[in-house]
Amino acid sequence: MIGILIIAHGTLGESLIECASHVMGGKPPFLSCLAVETHDDPTSLINKALAIIPQLDQGDGVLMLSDMYGATPCNVVTKLIKPNMVEGVAGVNLPMLVRTLTYRDVALTELVEKALSGGRDGVVHFTAQGCEFSGKMAALPKQKAPQIKGAKHG
Repeated sequence: MIGILIIAHGTLGESLIECASHVMGGKPPFLSCLAVETHDDPTSLINKALAIIPQLDQGDGVLMLSDMYGATPCNVVTKLIKPNMVEGVAGVNLPMLVRTLTYRDVALTELVEKALSGGRDGVVHFTAQGCEFSGKMAALPKQKAPQIKGAKHG
């Protein structure tokens, strides 16, 4: 099973783990986070991550998920990459995390692809008629729009 480490600003990683635990019906094993605060020293963060990675690695590697490409969490991840052992993906969101938790028994390089597709596929445009998935609309039952007091209806 591949371990997962979220390195993100503030309490985002903790919140994502809490939400994923709710979706998955309990906290998944070998999942942790490292919070990055405003005045954290990047070298200190790297050392903290280096201490966490062995706790998560069960022999299949560790996938690190950071919140924003180019920001400190992502820069920390970049320093920890060991191809085919410790990999990183930026742009973590809940769909990405749930997808990676669902496919943790595949090869690490395949899990990277699952993370990328989960993150992308989890971002959709939705309207009152439904959600757009890859250019197709997922139909929802027609419902009368709620009347909002004071709103102008045209």
